[in-house]
Amino acid sequence: MNTEKVTARRLTSEEVSELGLQEEIFVSAELDDLSLDCFAPAHLTKPGKYFDGGSFIARTIFGKEIHILPNNAEERGIWVADEAGEEIEVLQSAGVLLNLALFVPNGNKESLESLYTAAREAFGAGIVQRWNEEVVAVPDIKVDLFEEPARGRKNTSGQNRDRRALDIYPTRVRFMEPSTGWKFIVEPHHEPVDDTPTI
Repeated sequence: MNTEKVTARRLTSEEVSELGLQEEIFVSAELDDLSLDCFAPAHLTKPGKYFDGGSFIARTIFGKEIHILPNNAEERGIWVADEAGEEIEVLQSAGVLLNLALFVPNGNKESLESLYTAAREAFGAGIVQRWNEEVVAVPDIKVDLFEEPARGRKNTSGQNRDRRALDIYPTRVRFMEPSTGWKFIVEPHHEPVDDTPTI
């Protein structure tokens, strides 16, 4: 584990309520039910002044959301860097995890191995890892992807449909999410035809 010692102090609920979104804090480094004996850099998801009696919500740099009651002695609390405080262990980022969907024309096992080898050469052997590999045959068609208001949505604008993406392969839809309150509409792609009379 890559950690560093940081001098910090624990904040009370009153002090946390004065924090904004830009303030860097440290919270318990919990990763998918794995309790680590250290802290992770984080930020509040909304300004502390909007604390309404529930728990404060912080998001770590690793994307984990944690609900915290700073005054609860049984919890690790919320900490902020302070030279007058005490030393805590803070988990550092070791890199970036990329979820990639690669389209390989006429793809076969040899071409996929070539991609993997090239990535390992670029970033170093042992750095690039395949966590999940799914080979999907991509149909030779294109679709138009639309996003439109979900049923029952009120106060929508006069525009019934908002075109969001064009000319994509159907498999890409699996890696996208519609906006809140909207849904995807997928239709076969039709090349635009210009019916403007010409002279």
